[in-house]
Amino acid sequence: MQRLEGAQITIIDARAEHLYQPGLSLVAAGLKPASYVVSRTADWLPQGITLVTETAAAIDPVAKVVSTNGGQKLAYDFLILAPGLVLDHDAIEGFSLDLVGSNGIGALYAGPEQAAKTWQAAAKFAEEGGIGLFTRPATEMKCAGAPLKHTFLIEDIASRTVGKGKYEIHYASNNAALFSVPIVSEKVRMLFSQRGIAAHYSHVLKAVDPGRRLATFTKTETDPLTKVESKSDVELPYDYLHVIPPQRAPEVIRQSGLSWSDKWVDQGWAEVDQKTLRHLRFPEIFAIGDVAGVPKGKTAASVKWQVPVVEDHLIAAIEGREGTAVYGGYTSCPLITRVGRAMLVEFDYNNDLVPSFPGLIAPLEELWISWLMKEVALKATYNAMLRGKA
Repeated sequence: MQRLEGAQITIIDARAEHLYQPGLSLVAAGLKPASYVVSRTADWLPQGITLVTETAAAIDPVAKVVSTNGGQKLAYDFLILAPGLVLDHDAIEGFSLDLVGSNGIGALYAGPEQAAKTWQAAAKFAEEGGIGLFTRPATEMKCAGAPLKHTFLIEDIASRTVGKGKYEIHYASNNAALFSVPIVSEKVRMLFSQRGIAAHYSHVLKAVDPGRRLATFTKTETDPLTKVESKSDVELPYDYLHVIPPQRAPEVIRQSGLSWSDKWVDQGWAEVDQKTLRHLRFPEIFAIGDVAGVPKGKTAASVKWQVPVVEDHLIAAIEGREGTAVYGGYTSCPLITRVGRAMLVEFDYNNDLVPSFPGLIAPLEELWISWLMKEVALKATYNAMLRGKA
């Protein structure tokens, strides 16, 4: 609003509640109540914004019209796509959200209620022991460090409740690494080894049998000589299972012809330039956050860096010139490793570490100050971002 005097700005969002999603991992570890992540969407909007409390049902990028589920047709000159993503729970056979909190099943991504129920199941495991099984989907996902955070937190809590030797922790990675940045993946591998966490590589959750407490994974193996891949089903038992489902772009993006056609075809992320976040076929459209089809950037910290880039190119387009700002793939993950300890991992498209506080916060060390940034400072920064002040 400050740089677009006289502009008509409309936000289409049917959700009355805004969720502070970085806090869900804290709720699922019993460190924050569910209310910690909930606020009112309308409270964050500046004066002069039109809020349409409906869902975008279709986008016609040629006619430049967005249709809502309530029958409205809204014309635009420029369109910013920021619908988040869809959690595809139905892709996992035998799983449904009503299982969360019972039968030893957790699913913190699903929302504050499910995150609180996840803690109920995780707490029972931490008190009684047994086998804890933690998963990660094969698709791109928001905050890829979250599966590791939950694994580390529950292991730490279990070590101080039921005690070492009375539980096992197993982590199923979707590929041959534990994190997309090689140096971080190696650090996580070392921490897993030190804490007795077993890694199962190239295991993707396929089905859940809550009655028998068995999880079925598709395991991919590559012959070292022929390089031919083979797949097989593997069953792993659990007393506590944390489910993170496949994640995809909302149907409105996929059905409107705005997705990539030659990559992420099963996921539907918006086809944008990775440096400008501008759509490659419809230059009046930009995408930020989860839905943007770029190699990195599905974290709140990424959005903080993406928004100024989109703003620069949007203002330039309105003024009839070319923008200059570039998004380099900045992604930040305060990777919690224990209650009270975290690693502040920041990286870019090239998988290079790009620390914001060089000399003060070592990115691959477990520090209390990194924990404080996650547990205290991050929400204040996030709220400032919602107000357009960060």
